[in-house]
Amino acid sequence: MKPLLHFLCALCVLDGKLLAAETPKPNFIVIFTDDQGWADLGCQGVRYDLKTPHLDALAASGVRCTAGYITAPQCSPSRAGLLTGRYQQRFGLDAISDTPMPVSELTIAERLKPAGYISGMVGKWHLDPSPSSVAWIKRNPKSVIRTPGQPLSIREPARLAFSPAGQGFDEFYANKRERRWANFRADGTSLKPEGEWLTETTGDRLDDETAGALAFLERNHARPFFLYLAYSGPHTPLEATPERLARFPGEMPERRRTALAMLATIDDGVGRIMETLRKHGVEENTLIVFTSDNGAPLKKTMPDSPLTIEPNGKQSDIGGWDGSMNAPQFGEKGMLTEGGIRVPFLWSWKGVIPAGQVFDHPVSSLDIAATVLASAGLQEREGLDGVNLLPHLQGEVAAPPHEALYWRFWKQTAVRAGDWKLIHLGDGTDFLFDLSQTDPETNNLASDHPEKATELRAKLEAWTQQLRPPGLPKNGIQRERHWYEHYFQHPAPAKP
Repeated sequence: MKPLLHFLCALCVLDGKLLAAETPKPNFIVIFTDDQGWADLGCQGVRYDLKTPHLDALAASGVRCTAGYITAPQCSPSRAGLLTGRYQQRFGLDAISDTPMPVSELTIAERLKPAGYISGMVGKWHLDPSPSSVAWIKRNPKSVIRTPGQPLSIREPARLAFSPAGQGFDEFYANKRERRWANFRADGTSLKPEGEWLTETTGDRLDDETAGALAFLERNHARPFFLYLAYSGPHTPLEATPERLARFPGEMPERRRTALAMLATIDDGVGRIMETLRKHGVEENTLIVFTSDNGAPLKKTMPDSPLTIEPNGKQSDIGGWDGSMNAPQFGEKGMLTEGGIRVPFLWSWKGVIPAGQVFDHPVSSLDIAATVLASAGLQEREGLDGVNLLPHLQGEVAAPPHEALYWRFWKQTAVRAGDWKLIHLGDGTDFLFDLSQTDPETNNLASDHPEKATELRAKLEAWTQQLRPPGLPKNGIQRERHWYEHYFQHPAPAKP
């Protein structure tokens, strides 16, 4: 009897191993652009000057979310929210000045480690300490180098503690504009595990980022991987190769032309990534998510100010309109209107997520971590604010994924519950919108529906009590004032 039992057990073990071999762990790629407005994908059907065929194909292969939201209208906090799956205000990172992201917070990369994943980060990091990290610098004065006549800088050991390597990424190819902090080269050769500075470039920073992503895939396609590809465009400085600029002839603002060329560069990169996945036979085992870190900075609105030229001949303009567009969303980067926080959002997983879908319920960048971890078979998801979207995207659950979504940035807070949205300012003003209407954020309904405004303000108050620091912003509006004066005539201009 025992020999038979041992034989049956052996068969079960063998069968389990075969099943495991037939169903390898899925891979994950998150592609995150920088200051790309809602309008700027061809598949959105808003603009017809774009050339984004690979991203449009990605949308057609899966789901295009029409109400995809980021957690902040600014890059560092939105990146922190995406990578942790938590409202970044829970750990005190409301704005860039609150960086670095605490190493105590678990990233997707760190949570995937127990499941045997290798994680790679390519492109813009922007979660380490910088001269803008006001509070951190006050707490860590010895970590700062102050040289008369020179910009303040962060000592290398302090920076590295908050680098991609310090946040769970095994491999990294981080873009610091003219340099790369990396532990592998674009040709795939290894560098020091802790990283080193590279100055080699292709001549285009977005092409460099694609090269880093392709190298990571070539190095790691045979094992379960997570790739976070954070493109640094179309954020300023606006720069593109002559060949790509030539794809967009005719009359148009030069800033728009350059942004279109940069978006085409990103699209080309996505095409090469898909080719690489197919070459190695892993496309059907890879979940791909594409979104942006916030809406476009329109600079009230879209002035085509001249692009400056640096001594090395590159176009450069750190400020100014980045050439991207948010229409039909209202407002721009820095605001909690739809133009600041509603972004392109695509999900694709061939054979798992049905193709050709348009999903209209609100979803959040917070959902990326929850979906990735659930798809990897990890049960430990404590502390996450997002939800696993797969059942919703597969049509198994018809209900909206979220009862409400929340934001706090500078002196603004906002909540969306169903079609209702409330923006509450630090001066006590409420803006209430019905997002089911045409041009909804041009019509403040707070005085028409005071009970709805009160209900949503109570939701906001309860949510902000969970944050650090707790509570709604008070004491007026400051840095966001000029936007509210322009878009809402608030506060009302003084009479002459």
